[in-house]
Formats: sequence, C-alpha cells, structure tokens
Amino acid sequence: MTIKEAQQLVDKWISTTGIRYFNELTNTAILMEEVGEVARVMARQYGEQSFKKSDTEVNLADEMADVLFVLICLANQTGIDLTDALEKNMEKKNIRDADRHRNNEKLK
Repeated sequence: MTIKEAQQLVDKWISTTGIRYFNELTNTAILMEEVGEVARVMARQYGEQSFKKSDTEVNLADEMADVLFVLICLANQTGIDLTDALEKNMEKKNIRDADRHRNNEKLK
C-alpha cells in the first residue's frame, strides 16, 4: 500500500464507518495518547520497565498502526499529501545531514 492509498483508505473508513473526523485538536490529543501507548510498550518490551499483567496482550505493531492512523487523519484534515511531505523532508535531511553524522565522533 502506498502512502497515498493509505490516506484514501483512512478517509473512506472515516466517511463510512467512523461517520466523521474528530476535529483537529481532538485528533492531536488522540495522537499524543497513542504515541504514549507506543512509548509505554517500548519501555516495557525494550527498556527496563516490567510488564503489568494487564499488558500481556499488548501488540507494538498495532499501537504503531494506531499512531499512523491518527497521523493520517490529521494529514487528511489539513490537506497534507504525506507522500510529498516525506519526499521533501528526506531531501531536506539529505542536504542538511550529508556529512553531519559521518563526521560525528560519537557515532564512530
């Protein structure tokens, strides 16, 4: 699935199943909540925090998909083509970081 197809799929789901988009502020709050869920799972699965009994069924991939879904909702609502945005962002990073990481002593 391309990013464009994902944006179309989410928009179709919102209009048929989700009924309508939450407003942008609500979706921003939901995005923060979902990112927090990913952070919680990461801290338990890869960090030093232990799982609670209620966390035994946690699925990191599903949590990341929730983040992506809400991010796509926000992009759709604000008229952002995520394919174009990512391409431009990668171009910016390639120019800005062409030698930066290679010459960073801490990364050697």
